[in-house]
Amino acid sequence: MRFLFYTHSLVSDWNHGNAHFLRGVMRALAERGHSVQALEPEGAWSRTNLIADQGADAEARFFRDFPMLRTQTYGSAFEHEAALAEADVVLVHEWTDPALVARIGKARAQGGRFTLLFHDTHHRAVSQEEDIAGLLLADYDGILAFGETLRQRYLKAGWGRSVFTWHEAADTALFRPLPETAKRGDLIWIGNWGDGERTRELQEFLVEPVRSLGIQATVRGVRYPADALARLEAAGLHHGGWIANADVPAAFAAHRVTVHVPRRPYVEALPGIPTIRMFEALACGIPLVSAPWSDAENLFRPGEDFLFAADGEAMARTLREILDDPDRAAALSASGLATIRARHTCAHRVDELFAILGEVGTASLTRQLRHEEAAQ
Repeated sequence: MRFLFYTHSLVSDWNHGNAHFLRGVMRALAERGHSVQALEPEGAWSRTNLIADQGADAEARFFRDFPMLRTQTYGSAFEHEAALAEADVVLVHEWTDPALVARIGKARAQGGRFTLLFHDTHHRAVSQEEDIAGLLLADYDGILAFGETLRQRYLKAGWGRSVFTWHEAADTALFRPLPETAKRGDLIWIGNWGDGERTRELQEFLVEPVRSLGIQATVRGVRYPADALARLEAAGLHHGGWIANADVPAAFAAHRVTVHVPRRPYVEALPGIPTIRMFEALACGIPLVSAPWSDAENLFRPGEDFLFAADGEAMARTLREILDDPDRAAALSASGLATIRARHTCAHRVDELFAILGEVGTASLTRQLRHEEAAQ
């Protein structure tokens, strides 16, 4: 089958975690023999900032790291209808320009033979409701929401026809343990500052515990304001700046523990949705301690796959216990990795995607799915 993904950017993961998941899903589809193409707008915010921050080679790295993936930029003169006519399945990400979201829906309504899905991986449905409410989604065959609470928000608001929960997951072709890597630090946290959405939480669950423990800790990520960098330095945390997602497994492997600090809108308004970094960290087999969030959908086994810390003091205490107890650290690593491999890989999400397509796909797509099932 022919899949077409409208993305904010596939090339750039600069402050753009959705690229991680889409790369993994596209890889898994390609490995199954499907034709997969991404489209991204010229001048995409993430890609522009990547080049400004890191130079042209950072952009070129994508094509070296992911040679199996295809992406193309589009401008105002791009013939979207021609591209759509060649596709069997089209996934449109929520950061796509609203006018283009409507245009793609119109193409589907006017006889397009492709199955059309809208993919939401953000909290704007609750934090900037008017942005999502203004999108014309009536002609989309289905909505893919990356958490059950987000799915319920779509249903309650009456946005779209059919809404499905489709969590993010780890690209385990990339995210895997690297046991041969020598440890060079105690703790690493990989994440962006978060637009003020977790400033207080980062101070309590990352900065202060590191300060009190006096451990060797590193932070990687972008958009850290001057005052945040000063806080990190004062607490003894080294800020290494941007890291290519392809380099993250080696960075996890070189440290003994990591933490998960979710953004406040997810904790308060969309419970049950962890960041993709949590899936990726567990897939790499690094012990993880998390700030509070509600695992409302039972994605993991808290206490076995990772540990919760109720406050900053508990975080410091738990980190010390893991650093001082190699057996406990190894047990956490093994359990978290097992859960990822059993339930949360991009291959699992492709299986779920095909199940969804079996429910909302066009008649021609349904026939294709039945033919492929019979051939297996």
